[in-house]
Amino acid sequence: MAFTVELEEWVGSVWHRFITRRASPDFPEARVELASLQRPLALLFRAMGGASGIALEAASPRQLLLRRNLLQQVAGTCKQLPVAWCDSSNLRLPPSLAVYPDAGLNQELYRWLALLAAQAGDMRHWALDNQRWTAELLQRYPALRPRYQRLVEAHLQLRPDPSQLAGGEAALERALCQALREPGSVHQFPRSERAPWPLPLWLYPAQNLGEPQACQLGEESDGQLLNAPEQKQLARKQAKRVEESTSKGGLLIFRLENLFSWSEHIELDRCSDDSEDLDAARVAEDLDELALSKQRLRKGGGLKLDLDLPPADVDDIPLGDGIKLPEWDYRKQALHQDFVNLQMYLPRGSEAQPLPARLAPLAKRLRRQFEHLRNDRQWLRQQTQGSELDLQAWLDFHVERQHGHCAERGLFMQQRATRRDLACLLLADLSMSTDAHLNDQHRVIDVVIDSLLLFGETLSTLGDPFALYGFSSLRRQQVRMQELKSFSQRYDEHTRGRIQALKPGYYTRMGAAIRQATQLMGSCKQKRKLLLLVTDGKPNDLDLYEGRYGVEDTREAVLEARRAGLLPFCITIDQQGGDYLPYMFGANGYTLIRQPQQLPLRLPQLYRQLTQL
Repeated sequence: MAFTVELEEWVGSVWHRFITRRASPDFPEARVELASLQRPLALLFRAMGGASGIALEAASPRQLLLRRNLLQQVAGTCKQLPVAWCDSSNLRLPPSLAVYPDAGLNQELYRWLALLAAQAGDMRHWALDNQRWTAELLQRYPALRPRYQRLVEAHLQLRPDPSQLAGGEAALERALCQALREPGSVHQFPRSERAPWPLPLWLYPAQNLGEPQACQLGEESDGQLLNAPEQKQLARKQAKRVEESTSKGGLLIFRLENLFSWSEHIELDRCSDDSEDLDAARVAEDLDELALSKQRLRKGGGLKLDLDLPPADVDDIPLGDGIKLPEWDYRKQALHQDFVNLQMYLPRGSEAQPLPARLAPLAKRLRRQFEHLRNDRQWLRQQTQGSELDLQAWLDFHVERQHGHCAERGLFMQQRATRRDLACLLLADLSMSTDAHLNDQHRVIDVVIDSLLLFGETLSTLGDPFALYGFSSLRRQQVRMQELKSFSQRYDEHTRGRIQALKPGYYTRMGAAIRQATQLMGSCKQKRKLLLLVTDGKPNDLDLYEGRYGVEDTREAVLEARRAGLLPFCITIDQQGGDYLPYMFGANGYTLIRQPQQLPLRLPQLYRQLTQL
């Protein structure tokens, strides 16, 4: 019996693989993955005029009402296909392309979609807008026309034959083929009860396309897109709003005496859960569409629970009143004044503690490395007298004299003991993501605490003025900033106790924290001011502070810090940080620590590299 079951399973798996391969319209041997081209495509998109704050990520398959052939119906495939789309916050391309039998053409298709997305604007009509964008792109860059023609001719050979389609579908297919060959030549498209076979050279709207008439996009869909689990490649799920049934009637098909208990479920309005349900994540990944209910039931009781913030007697200790800060809205290209409320805190339960014994050897080693920088002797260039000739100054002088510009300058170098005239503020991200485990022994928050301790030990030996702060947020009304050490305080056992009392917080409203750090460093008298940010992810919060909005606000806060004379620099352990940090901090304004366990040792070393005179 067991052998029969195993044989049936084996035959079923073989049949599934066979029929799926035969029914697939793709060419697996020529498949090109988006991950291998993501960086150059993002660079191409922004270089051709695309918004810098838009993230380029993988698109999820969409439900399309297509006419499938017999093999596809038997295999149950081609119900969902990935298509490219772009809006004001996202550029989504298929996770892989195998629509052409040539891998070079598939790569060229990726480039074409990035170029078209950079040219695109708001979509009013799917076919008319794509024609217009294509014609404008080819007119602006005529050298693209041969490449476009190769893509079109190769694709038309793979499209359905209009002679084998019904009347409305055949007319629509002929119109689309004409629109591909000569963009802008078709102004009216026939109606059809089925959507045409996907056009990989065109962008699709951000809404759900599960409507029979794909060419007429006058009515807006109620579909929304939700983030899928992060265990795999980032994609987005389709969702719809549904009305929950309020019917009280029904037929019980089980015996009440089989119920073990009776309980009344109380609806708790929570935006998210602190713990991750892996089973729910796997179920959500398998679902094609998520249904969200708009209905909220009010109970008669007077019980009200606030699960977002801890009670006041166990929360951190607030320092003074809240601080009003602005926030940048990229959509209006303006600052919202007094939009964010930031509250300073002291970690509750902190007591004076010595440096943990496990960190003592590493701290001693770092102190020895940094002691010589206290009174390090530096070479001063372009001096009127000195022990060495300044070759660079002499070369500049010689070139200027050859061109008739003989400016007076010092031609010598002199070594002197110089005073380090700089201050540093370290800002640590304490969001709830720092509660994640790196391995069986350590969490991200443990690595951050060790980094703050060793950083404090090192800079207290060096003698540079420094301050230590942590931050998290819960919407714009509650940005929380922990004061671990201000510029006026000494680094002692009380500071060590505050650092070791840190706990993971909430979310990451990064722009507000950077603006407050900029104000704190405004009172420093030093000429050089370094603002270090240690984080493990992108800026985010429960409200609109997600995606492009958070990235744009953080970038604006960094620019404000630079205008104030600060040097902002980001240190991240997020392996995807290279996708968004160059836009926020600049190509040379960040570094990625690929092994987070090395952060405690790398942080002082990075400070040394950044502050060498």
